[in-house]
Amino acid sequence: MKLCSIASGSSGNCIYVGSEQTNLLVDAGISAKRIENGLNGIDIMPDTIQGILITHEHSDHVSGLGILARRYHIPIYATGETIKALKRIKSLGNISEDLYCPVEPNKTFEINDISIEPFATSHDASDPVCYTMQASGYKVGIATDLGMYDDYIVSKLSDSDLLMVEANHDVNMLMVGKYPYYLKQRILGNRGHLSNDTSADLISKLMNYKLKHILLAHLSKENNYEELAYETVCCELTNRGCDFASLHLSVAHRERPSEMVLL
Repeated sequence: MKLCSIASGSSGNCIYVGSEQTNLLVDAGISAKRIENGLNGIDIMPDTIQGILITHEHSDHVSGLGILARRYHIPIYATGETIKALKRIKSLGNISEDLYCPVEPNKTFEINDISIEPFATSHDASDPVCYTMQASGYKVGIATDLGMYDDYIVSKLSDSDLLMVEANHDVNMLMVGKYPYYLKQRILGNRGHLSNDTSADLISKLMNYKLKHILLAHLSKENNYEELAYETVCCELTNRGCDFASLHLSVAHRERPSEMVLL
């Protein structure tokens, strides 16, 4: 399997995940043109994308969905409530009903050779999910836009070979920053986003002998930066005695594609 973050952050998210037979996107929260350029940059033709997995309906995850799905007639996978929410977003335009493919948390489905399991997350959206994907004996776990995590989340992401995990904000930066109080409370709440420290805590519970790569994702433009997220998570994992000998930790870029991760 392989993964490339085309864009990741509070201003837009789109992830490519592929296998020998299948090319997928998780979310389409940047313009269709940027997605096309990002895919072309990793030698993936946009017309070979066989599905777009939507986590939830917030604009930074779906803003390019309408144009992309219509242009290439790509099926859209999302929970029923998320599909209802997408249909209410006028800026997405008219998306053909036959492109919508409802999914349910904890019910695995297949797209060609990739087995996909949606799992429920705590976020302020209609019925948000994240996804794990498996093919050729490898497992990829993607978990962003989490207000909190629990044993259920840990169980879904366990035994992953590659993890893409939210490290949205530094708590101190957020608290002294310019955001209004209500927005700070939303981000810090159980339906908001994971901080760098909480991300490290989640990752520490997911360490296993198979895990080869961790990609920190969905960094806030105002309340975090790549070096801080990396150092915070790295230091916390080191303090907990986690073994980095065969593990690569990196940060997904906000405005440009990250390096392709190959399993």
